[in-house]
Amino acid sequence: MLSAQQHTVSPVDGSVYVERPLARGREIEECLAAGVQAQAEWCQVSLVDRMAAVAAMVDAFVAMGPEAAQELSWQIGRPIAHSPHEIAGFASRARSMLAMAPKALAPVEPTEQPGFRRFVERAPLGLVLVLAPWNFPYLTAVNTVVPALVAGNTVLLKHSNQTPLCAERLSRAAEQAGLPEGVFQHVHMSHDAVARVVADSRVSHVAFTGSVEGGRAVHGAMAGGFGTIGLELGGKDPAYVRADANAEQAASGLVDGAFYNAGQSCCGVERIYVHEAVYNEFLDAFVAEVQRYRLGNPLDPETTLGPMVRAANANRVRAQVAAAEARGARGLINPGLFPEARRAGAYLAPQVLVGVDHSMEVMKEETFGPVVGIMKVYDDAEAVKWMNDSRYGLTASIWTPDLDAAQALGAQLETGTVFANRCDFLDPELAWVGVKDSGRGCTLSRVGYEALTRPKSFHLKEV
Repeated sequence: MLSAQQHTVSPVDGSVYVERPLARGREIEECLAAGVQAQAEWCQVSLVDRMAAVAAMVDAFVAMGPEAAQELSWQIGRPIAHSPHEIAGFASRARSMLAMAPKALAPVEPTEQPGFRRFVERAPLGLVLVLAPWNFPYLTAVNTVVPALVAGNTVLLKHSNQTPLCAERLSRAAEQAGLPEGVFQHVHMSHDAVARVVADSRVSHVAFTGSVEGGRAVHGAMAGGFGTIGLELGGKDPAYVRADANAEQAASGLVDGAFYNAGQSCCGVERIYVHEAVYNEFLDAFVAEVQRYRLGNPLDPETTLGPMVRAANANRVRAQVAAAEARGARGLINPGLFPEARRAGAYLAPQVLVGVDHSMEVMKEETFGPVVGIMKVYDDAEAVKWMNDSRYGLTASIWTPDLDAAQALGAQLETGTVFANRCDFLDPELAWVGVKDSGRGCTLSRVGYEALTRPKSFHLKEV
């Protein structure tokens, strides 16, 4: 009996770029058993040696950078001018997590008590299942893969069927680094198979990055067990440009935050609130910056805006824009400036909408495409009101030279990360966390190690 196949259709030209057989029951069972068996030995390896092995894995992957970047552009349509940034970001984030491991995993020692030896150890959880998305396949996976391995867990990685080569690259790097068999594995699985693995009692932790609906499915599949879970889900991230902001600087930063990767970022900026004092100046600068994009074949080094990952995704964005325009919104970007978008399919011109309000889906629900809505506001209080008017809460950015004001406003925002004068960026030394429908749990920083370990207390009395 032949295995079912998964097909990766490239948004570059609509061709089938990768075909892979989906793992069957026995293959999946072997992966689970190997991961559990390997973890019993891996956790006994010293932290220093685990760190050295994972560092070698990172180095091996970085050495594959040019090929990995080319594959990435073919799989998701990101411009080849930008794809190498993800490889570099993977390396930087991985090395930051490695550097903080000794302190993050050090025992917690209470006040000294004569006659006793007492401490709390950070013990690994066991086998960690990482379900990684297609939009930033390496940068999302590294958030869990590296600290999980360093902490003494084993990892089973399942990437989106849009990016199977990313999982295979990481497995190759682990093999080249000499990681013991079973410590790091990847598997291509169907959705039904994923649900069964999520529910398997041998899986101690599931790290899922994806849609809210996908997060609910993973959470539901785990409901019968006692494993832990981390969910990094959708976003509708807002920005506020205050009256004292430099309009041109804010526009430059926010255009990149809204349109990088064709807007397909969970923490991309999707709605902007601008104080009336700088509204017109900001709009002019913002539109001028958007018009500089070059939409085209992502394999052309001159391209700065590639296609969306699938034609169906682009069509959903088109429908959201059309619905907003039918209710009175107005697009400021002439699609004729982007000839590649004239043909139907995954290539979509960027758009900036004004005349929008919160009765429109484009200001309430995730767009995940090269579209942003901009509203005029009259004071800080109104900006905070609209920024919090969302079921999502991943990041928010405030643009102002007054960092005290930014901090005070940020304290009022229902979000996981508050930025000032930047956006759409993950600092590996800060916790990455969402609130409301943007998820639960935490990755990155020393705090992120806590989600991948459990406390184990030692209370030893001298005799």
